Amino acid sequence: MKIYLAVGMFLLSSGCRVNPPVKLGNSQSDSRLAEIKLPDGFEISLFTSGVKNIRSMTMDETGTVYAGSRKEGKLYRIKDNNGDGKADEVKVLADKLHMPTGITYHKGDLYVSEVSRILVYRNIGNYKEKAPEPEVLKYSFPSEEHHGWKFIDFGPDGKLYVPVGAPCNICEQEDKRYASIMRMNSDGTEAEVFASGVRNSVGFDWHPQTGELWFTDNGRDWLGDDIPPCELNHAPKAGMHFGFPYCHGDNISDPEYGKGKNCGDFASPAQNLGPHTAPLGMMFYRGNAFPEKYRKGVFIAEHGSWNRTKPIGYRVTFVQIENNKATSYEVFAEGWLNDAGERWGRPVDILEMPDGSILVSDDFGDSVYRIRYKSK
Repeated sequence: MKIYLAVGMFLLSSGCRVNPPVKLGNSQSDSRLAEIKLPDGFEISLFTSGVKNIRSMTMDETGTVYAGSRKEGKLYRIKDNNGDGKADEVKVLADKLHMPTGITYHKGDLYVSEVSRILVYRNIGNYKEKAPEPEVLKYSFPSEEHHGWKFIDFGPDGKLYVPVGAPCNICEQEDKRYASIMRMNSDGTEAEVFASGVRNSVGFDWHPQTGELWFTDNGRDWLGDDIPPCELNHAPKAGMHFGFPYCHGDNISDPEYGKGKNCGDFASPAQNLGPHTAPLGMMFYRGNAFPEKYRKGVFIAEHGSWNRTKPIGYRVTFVQIENNKATSYEVFAEGWLNDAGERWGRPVDILEMPDGSILVSDDFGDSVYRIRYKSK
């Protein structure tokens, strides 16, 4: 499970050459951080730069952060050795991986997703310079690259959860693994579909009190600028269907696949998000360093639209959760997209640190930012 206050994850590969340490230094992202708007009392700083196409993040029991990249195919190890809130060591532990977006740390081992398989690096903490030879889980996934990158994590039930995105913008597939979130044992056995009708989820977490799954989902394209919304969904039990490809958001019937379907038969989003905002990583805030409002609420990294007439997203949003219901949706951090439509950063994932601050990865700016609450 993605345990933000202690645990970690990330990627490594068999037979990979190991690159030299990443050269740290100022970046465009560092010089433009003054453009980021945050609620009163919060401040943002550069945690590290030069990590090409950084995607998901996690940390192990020692506080070491691991991060991977989708396009670069690399695994990074990032360390803040002196505890000053800024990384002073970044190394590439492995490369030549196939879209390694998802990683999770579980009982000393690092699980890494490629498009069609899950790799496991046993006792990852024993390796400082190069990844060990990985094991391959027994279960194989489809090989399509379209929405084939996978966010993975262990749930409170000890199962490994793995989404399988739809291999298209909009389509219906006979293989019921597509457009789903699956789960399996840690060795890849007893794989099953947990949730269906999920177009492309690249982030999920479990409520810290109820243990129930919440996840982001990217809405389909080419229905216009303003529909359908992207979604934050809540799956308290197995077997739920969230509508794709028949229905989107709250009762938006798909013009091609929705004929003859009743949208009321599918689970509605817990919260409609902005249209085409591309929500990726999300997490429940478990710490107490932020004001009460943010505790046990959901932070979401919105990667940003790619084909909307007026771009939207490129920000971090917050959804307040009360009595297991989403009660508000608001912008928390913005400025990576300016009023002129210029984009210089795209948030991907969010990780809570032991001191209650959060890290935000940016695969466009090749950086990681740290946001903390300083004062009222």
